Amino acid sequence: MALFMDTRLLLRKVKDLRCLTPRRNRVKEKWAATRVKHPPTSLALQHFDATYSAQLGQLWPSVRAALLSEKKYGALVNNFSHDAVLADFEAQGCRDFVSDADTEAQPCEVAAEKESSCVSMKNSDTDGQQLSPLQLSPHIKCLVFPRGDLTRFKPARPDAYSLLGYYLMDAASVLPCLALDVQEGHSVLDLCAAPGGKTLALLQTQSIGFLCANDTSVSRTLRMRKVLCNYIPKPFLTDQKLRISSFDGTKWGEIEKNTFDRVLVDVPCTTDRHSLMEDDNNIFNKIRTGERRRLPQLQLELLLAGIEAACPGGEIVYSTCTLSQIQNLSVVEQAIYLAREKHGIHLQVVDLRPLKHMFRKTFHFAPDLHLGEMVIPHLAANFGPIYMCKLRRLT
Repeated sequence: MALFMDTRLLLRKVKDLRCLTPRRNRVKEKWAATRVKHPPTSLALQHFDATYSAQLGQLWPSVRAALLSEKKYGALVNNFSHDAVLADFEAQGCRDFVSDADTEAQPCEVAAEKESSCVSMKNSDTDGQQLSPLQLSPHIKCLVFPRGDLTRFKPARPDAYSLLGYYLMDAASVLPCLALDVQEGHSVLDLCAAPGGKTLALLQTQSIGFLCANDTSVSRTLRMRKVLCNYIPKPFLTDQKLRISSFDGTKWGEIEKNTFDRVLVDVPCTTDRHSLMEDDNNIFNKIRTGERRRLPQLQLELLLAGIEAACPGGEIVYSTCTLSQIQNLSVVEQAIYLAREKHGIHLQVVDLRPLKHMFRKTFHFAPDLHLGEMVIPHLAANFGPIYMCKLRRLT
């Protein structure tokens, strides 16, 4: 007992000696140093509540609930792997949403429903839309669990050749690759390719004559290369049919103009779901405010570069993973105008309603978009958001 009292007395004396410690060496717990007063996720939610409630109206509460819930994944089957994962997943109740598409003919609607969807920007006349059937690659397979089923996929395991059998990604991210409609022997540019999911999906088509996967960030390009090494055989990675680069995408029109049959422009954006769920690397961090405000201009420059890189008759798909109208429709509208006025390039907007019709059983699409299509999160089908718009260069 005496020892215990002596210890307490000693500790009290040590605390009293704190006044003798130089001020610069004193440690005082501060609330601001341990907890951020306004975390980026909270700032993102405030911004989305103010913006999307006006943009989406009555849809926003359900979309908001889905964004704040656990998202669903799809398993992109790797055709280069020798693992028979398809049968195993189908036994668990999964289905390939690509092959299970609704291919029944959709009645052609008048142009009044989407007055700018099939407009030749050369003369700005509005014609009736022709909903030509979309040709889906038979080699792209992406497995999903049924609507309302929140079962998680297990991590992929390497096969005998150290290749993984499938890649987990947002299943809606496959849609821009399907919309690109890559045909045999096409040359393809993936302008903002990292982290590599869409690049991998494009390679699954087994139709590409040449693929250039580019990303401005060197670190992200290295990460993409590592991803591809886990899924693609090494001889294919060193083949002349695949080129991985790290150039400024906004300058691509100066590097290779009028070159590619297909161009995918999956631009950097506010990445709505990540912004609501993760504080790390969050675009709504206060120190990144300037970067976030410059996003629409960056997106516009990237899309214009992709349009210049496409050959006459070639097709460009612009995509984001945000609900923001400023980053989606507004960027496309400006790009169409500037391509005509500054570069003399006339574009036609390709109607993606057939894609929406084919995959309505799997995804929840936003209604009444006058330009492009958008998958919006829904609690029963919690994929997205993914916006996409397809343009064709007129000869």
